[in-house]
Amino acid sequence: MATKIEDPRARKVYRFLEMVPGLFSWLTLLGAIFFSWWKPAWASYFIITFVLYWLFRTLYFNIHLATSFRKMQKNLEKDWMKEIEEIGKEANYDWEEITQLVIVPMYKEPLEIVEESFEHLVNSKWPNDKMVVVLATEERAGEEAEYVGKKIKEKYGDEFLKFKVTVHPGDIPGEVAGKGSNETWAAQKAQKMIDEMEIPYEKVIMSSLDADTAVPPHYFSCVTYNYLTVENPTRNSYQPVALFTNNIWEAPPFSRVFAFSSTFWHTMNQERPKKLVTFSSHSMPFKALVDVGFKQTDVVSDDSRIFWQCLFEYDGDYKVKPIYYPVKMDANVASSLWETAVNIYKQQRRWAYGVGEVPYFLYGFTKNKKIPLMRKIRLGFELIESHWSWATSSLIIFMLGWLPLVLGGPEFNQTVLSYSLPRLTSRILTVAMIGLVGSAFTALILLPPRPPDYGRYKYFFMALEWVLLPILMIFFTALPALDAQTRWMFGKYMGFWPTKKVRKN
Repeated sequence: MATKIEDPRARKVYRFLEMVPGLFSWLTLLGAIFFSWWKPAWASYFIITFVLYWLFRTLYFNIHLATSFRKMQKNLEKDWMKEIEEIGKEANYDWEEITQLVIVPMYKEPLEIVEESFEHLVNSKWPNDKMVVVLATEERAGEEAEYVGKKIKEKYGDEFLKFKVTVHPGDIPGEVAGKGSNETWAAQKAQKMIDEMEIPYEKVIMSSLDADTAVPPHYFSCVTYNYLTVENPTRNSYQPVALFTNNIWEAPPFSRVFAFSSTFWHTMNQERPKKLVTFSSHSMPFKALVDVGFKQTDVVSDDSRIFWQCLFEYDGDYKVKPIYYPVKMDANVASSLWETAVNIYKQQRRWAYGVGEVPYFLYGFTKNKKIPLMRKIRLGFELIESHWSWATSSLIIFMLGWLPLVLGGPEFNQTVLSYSLPRLTSRILTVAMIGLVGSAFTALILLPPRPPDYGRYKYFFMALEWVLLPILMIFFTALPALDAQTRWMFGKYMGFWPTKKVRKN
């Protein structure tokens, strides 16, 4: 945040950069409205161009989604322990030297959710005696978190090489109370354990797993394989695919569609490694985490910020390696439909609040002259364009596309362009919406086994739910993103909002 910068001149520059994403989005939307009245022909051409751009962008993403999905399915079938044993023989590398450090930050998640996550850790194919596990609780969560920590320690404390429950103090000055500050406190405690065991940092892979994360059996062995085979392993983070399917059968229709949409986005991004940034549950070298001084404790979007920290620390020589392997997490489910809708909005606003990385990396790029220019341009364009599209595309396509007809006046409404605009855009959108069929089919494949209290007819209704997507894109994508960008624009900074976890069954 600009308020953290002491130099007045630098603070003004950073403050302007915080305003840039919101200004871009608002100028786009207000410009579409203004030109629909003043120059309706210009606005019409812009809308047609934008819809065509959105169509080709959608086709591009769907191709990547299909490719990533096939790779993920193939990787799920592999015996990754066997793979790392074989490469160990070929490269004369002892994979048994690798230790997995797993940090599970939690707030007020119920015991059954945290317990399920630990069951997956214990049942992992990776040897438990090569895992150091830290359950990171919050002091401000009170007795509820203390109870969960006690129960988890009683049940799983002896299952790993080392196990520790940490309690993050709630009154540390300058911190944002949230996942990042909690995880940094836990990682510093873990560092002491690793030092006591005299394990080199280069031999430790740190995995940050949300409290609801269920890792499939070969997750850690898959990460280790990538760690041992990638060039310069300590200069890469390792990003799995986030599947929001743990409680997908319990989720209401709009939450279910939104969960799968998020899953598809992260699956597709695996095919764009040069533009990939860490998100949510992921793994990284412990050495890199120590080198940058751990995650910053005064930010909301800590999962992406740690990538930028490493990028600047190593002068651009840091990447995110996609591993085409999933981790399973919860869809947004609350006690009522209304509360679920509110929680989805708040969760999306928190994710979109990651637009604060734009001023961070733009300001950092001006300070670090060693990062290659093309790397700066590629990463900068991707981050700015994605947040701009996040806030504007749905509103332009589904709401503002008709404005030239409404505001253009009788003179414009008598032109051929006025007659062609709605027909052309609707045909383009119809072609684009064909992709919903593929999305519905992929979603059905990703579903976990059907609970016995749901009939087979449920599959049919799950496919039909995808007609809700255009509405969801406006209310649960564009509006929360615009909300987050506007807060940055006016300096109304947010704190960390933890998503409430509820399991009905």
